[in-house]
Amino acid sequence: VQLVESGGGLVQSGGSLRLSCAASGFTFGEYSIAWFRQAPGKEREGVSCINSRGEAIEYADFVKGRFIISYDNAKNTVYLQMNNLKPEDTAVYYCAQTYGPDMPGRPLEAFYTSWGQGTQVTVSS
Repeated sequence: VQLVESGGGLVQSGGSLRLSCAASGFTFGEYSIAWFRQAPGKEREGVSCINSRGEAIEYADFVKGRFIISYDNAKNTVYLQMNNLKPEDTAVYYCAQTYGPDMPGRPLEAFYTSWGQGTQVTVSS
């Protein structure tokens, strides 16, 4: 499995960005793709995840109502639309993939086996 993120950048507080995660190399079966983020000096945390049917599974409380995850099956690409960005959203954003049925709740790093290289999102105040 290969995952390539793009779409990060510098944006002012209140602005929007759309991250993309281009995925390839999947075998047959159920899987989930999640977005994580890691701010300087902090642990990586789960942001949102979506299953292979294109159904959003969960959003972290700190992004609910602002971020939207979606999946274009034809392009094998997962998107994270980020609206009303705040300085505290500044982080490196990673997408990750795992096989198996849906796991309720926020995505947990330990369960995801394939990772992209990350894309930097910086929100200025």
